[in-house]
Amino acid sequence: MEEEHRKVPFECRSCWHVWHEDYDVRHIEDDHGHAGGEVWLRAGLPVSPPSSGEICPKCGCQQAVMFPDGYLVRHPELIPPVGPVVLDATPLLSPVRRPLY
Repeated sequence: MEEEHRKVPFECRSCWHVWHEDYDVRHIEDDHGHAGGEVWLRAGLPVSPPSSGEICPKCGCQQAVMFPDGYLVRHPELIPPVGPVVLDATPLLSPVRRPLY
């Protein structure tokens, strides 16, 4: 029995929020060594395989879609930062001049 870790990316069709969920997938073999199927786990508990229609953690919409395998490798900008986000303290200046009157 082999086990692999998969990150499955999703995108909400309502608020366009992008997130990923972590799964462990166990590949099971039968008594003769042939592939017998997969068991998907989250936090050690069996779950159904991910599919479109997941619930968005930001807005609660049920119209999320899955990205294809390897999507996050090609788009690392979608992976959220691990540590706390540091905001830029530079003040924003408008490029539009104020009227003189």
